[in-house]
Amino acid sequence: MLSLILGIIGIFLPLLPTTPFILLSSACFMRSSPRFHRWLHQHPTFGPILDNWQQNRAVTSTVKTRGSLWIIASFTFSIWFVPHFWLKIMLVVMLVVLLSWFIRLPVTEYLADSKENH
Repeated sequence: MLSLILGIIGIFLPLLPTTPFILLSSACFMRSSPRFHRWLHQHPTFGPILDNWQQNRAVTSTVKTRGSLWIIASFTFSIWFVPHFWLKIMLVVMLVVLLSWFIRLPVTEYLADSKENH
């Protein structure tokens, strides 16, 4: 439940990653609470992303584009307001590492009314 709360908070706070916390929540709920696991996978926002990740280990191009833009925006905001130069450098390094990993994720697309989607 803590990782789900942190994931939801991460939607609004820069530098707190949403996706890893939601993925962790799904994995934990799979063993501890089938009801919450089912709810999370049926959620209109998180469900398709989780199912796609679980089945294909991939994201859609829309998720990749939005994610990249939010990563860049949140890190830019943080870098701008951090007072110490060494923290700015550390944030730039973290940005490069995170963005490099995120951009390399495989992309999959849903085909409308296709059996491949199910």
